Amino acid sequence: MNEQIEVKLKNLLNSRFSTSESTRANYARGEDTYDPILSKAVVFPETNEEVSKILRLCNEHKTPVVPFGTGTSLEGNVVGNEKGITISLEKMNKILSVNVEDFDCRVQACVTKEQLNDHLREDGVFFPIDPGANAAIGGMASTSASGTMAVKYGTMKTVITGLTVVMSNGDIINTGSRTKKTSAGYNLTNLFIGSEGTLGIITEVQLRLSPIPESIMSAVCHFPTLENAVSTAQQVIQYGVPIARIEMLNKDQMEISINYSKLSDIEAVPTLFFEFHGSEESNKENIKIVEEISKENNGGNFKWAKDLEERNKLWRARWDVYYSVKALINNGRVYSTDVCLPISKITECVNFAEEQTKKFGLRAPMVGHLGDGNFHVLLPFDPKKKETYKKIKEFNDILIRKALELNGTITGEHGIGLHKKEYLLEEHPDNIPVMKSIKRTLDPNNIMNPGKIFDIN
Repeated sequence: MNEQIEVKLKNLLNSRFSTSESTRANYARGEDTYDPILSKAVVFPETNEEVSKILRLCNEHKTPVVPFGTGTSLEGNVVGNEKGITISLEKMNKILSVNVEDFDCRVQACVTKEQLNDHLREDGVFFPIDPGANAAIGGMASTSASGTMAVKYGTMKTVITGLTVVMSNGDIINTGSRTKKTSAGYNLTNLFIGSEGTLGIITEVQLRLSPIPESIMSAVCHFPTLENAVSTAQQVIQYGVPIARIEMLNKDQMEISINYSKLSDIEAVPTLFFEFHGSEESNKENIKIVEEISKENNGGNFKWAKDLEERNKLWRARWDVYYSVKALINNGRVYSTDVCLPISKITECVNFAEEQTKKFGLRAPMVGHLGDGNFHVLLPFDPKKKETYKKIKEFNDILIRKALELNGTITGEHGIGLHKKEYLLEEHPDNIPVMKSIKRTLDPNNIMNPGKIFDIN
């Protein structure tokens, strides 16, 4: 970053331009395994127009930019650029409109999912995408996130109907619409979802909302083996039971969560967390079917969350899984896998992952959004112990190849970032030239989050 661009950014943003080392360090990485890389400066725009001016200036001087939301990404998506600037969108956190009668809303990029649902609490609607962390909705769009309720409500691709994006040259475009469907030209909305800031910066998101169900019922069920638990989830989906969430925690993760979240009346064995959304009558019918399937797989009795407070505590333990694992080691990090399989292949792949972690001698808490075939192995490690990290990397290579062999994908919801670039070449070697062509067209100076997803040269 040369002196000229620094002066212009200071004049534009005043105190919202920072070169202090402490600020740059705070925006140097997400919740990933990478060492932080400090950008030359961090800027804090408040409007689309300010983002436009920043990008126009950076494009003119060929200065790299890294967009930053809440920093919860796991694949090196927001690691800084030592030659460029980081654009924090944290001040773009306003809910712009809510249309309850049409079940939609529009928000700025750094509105978080908890902030939005708190705002909607009295309106009878909610935002259903739940990645666990209190992530920014713009960041969730940029990584094509999903989470625990994807089995019923879909992913970010499902609920986003339009975006405001600032392009590398500063142009501001609005994609999509508020309507439930459109056939007006190329689907640019979905082009930017999952692009991780490499094609433009998402500043506003148009979202579909869902009605709050009449009845919500949550339960846990324990199983003697992980295979029993995974087979149950697979059969529930194959029977077509309409269920909101089926979350799996293996024995190791249950033990960690019980201690970290102070859970009572829960056992440290392979466990499924269920949640049913619907009318009371339909929930009762669906619960009966799921209980029967569970018993056929040696599952125990369902333990019900009796009220909202208990239900929230139960799911808070699930949401805190990452941090519970991270807390195992002082100054430790967590390597999180993210493979996703066709439903018929999920049992085989989870069993394979469990066998391989034992072979490598790794502690491997495991969680899964089994309703949509996505699961994570959470591998805690001390960054000073290079041999442990080497084992983890070898395990991940083997798991990735197994997932691809079973027609799965290398990432269900985390995105590519820096971490999975080599694996993307294995999954989609024929796609990379097309992706590079789009990148060169929309970002000819390669300033937008360069080096993420793939290398342009």
